[in-house]
Amino acid sequence: MKQLVLIALMAIIFMSSCNVEENEDISRGSTIDLSQADRDEIMQAFLATEDAWNKGDLEEFMKGYKESENIAFVGASGPTYGYQATLERYKNGYPDTTAMGKLDFEVLKLYGIDNITAVMIGRFYLNRTIGDQQGYYTLIWQKTADGWRIISDHSSGGPVE
Repeated sequence: MKQLVLIALMAIIFMSSCNVEENEDISRGSTIDLSQADRDEIMQAFLATEDAWNKGDLEEFMKGYKESENIAFVGASGPTYGYQATLERYKNGYPDTTAMGKLDFEVLKLYGIDNITAVMIGRFYLNRTIGDQQGYYTLIWQKTADGWRIISDHSSGGPVE
């Protein structure tokens, strides 16, 4: 009888551990396919930011971001929180078109996390007379009443060698 109880207890423990591993796999990064309409809308908003940058218009560039105090930008000097603070960071770091140069984005991956959240990973190239820069970015997009907008931007890069 004791052996039967021990075997049953071991079976329960084994099945429980399998279930935890299965749930951990699910929570580790399930992705969904974005609809073509969502992909197109994200790319349209994204390319509009590139165009605005290349025209030297940071106010227009920021229209790609959600106008919220909850957005985040993370760069080499750390995080900045909030729409206005992010805009000011860009204005301080890129005070004129010479500093801004010409920006070119390359999208490496775009996928959905859920029906209103998407992740974009890519590379940027900044061609400037004062020294070119390049690097990588990860953008978190959220579907809002105003369309898809960036809610988190983590960009890192440096001079082109």
